[in-house]
Amino acid sequence: MAKITWTNEAQNWLKDVYEYIAHENPTVAGDVVDGIYNKAQVLKEFPDIGYKYEHKSGKDVRILLYGHYRITYLKNSDGDISVIGVFHGALEIENYLI
Repeated sequence: MAKITWTNEAQNWLKDVYEYIAHENPTVAGDVVDGIYNKAQVLKEFPDIGYKYEHKSGKDVRILLYGHYRITYLKNSDGDISVIGVFHGALEIENYLI
């Protein structure tokens, strides 16, 4: 079973998602953030479930979808997962990735 680590950057993105939605509805904001976190837990058992994102870094960057959000993660050589960001579908993630 893979271990999942959330980078500080990913935690900040998740916080930003919460704060943006919470302006309108804090309850929904909590539900969305919980949903994103819970969706990422599937990576423990199925680390290859996200689609491979071709990136110039050559790293195994993958994306798992949750509603309008893209949970972006690295599948590390040891099989563990590093969540590196949570991006709204409207963002050009190329501007934010390694």
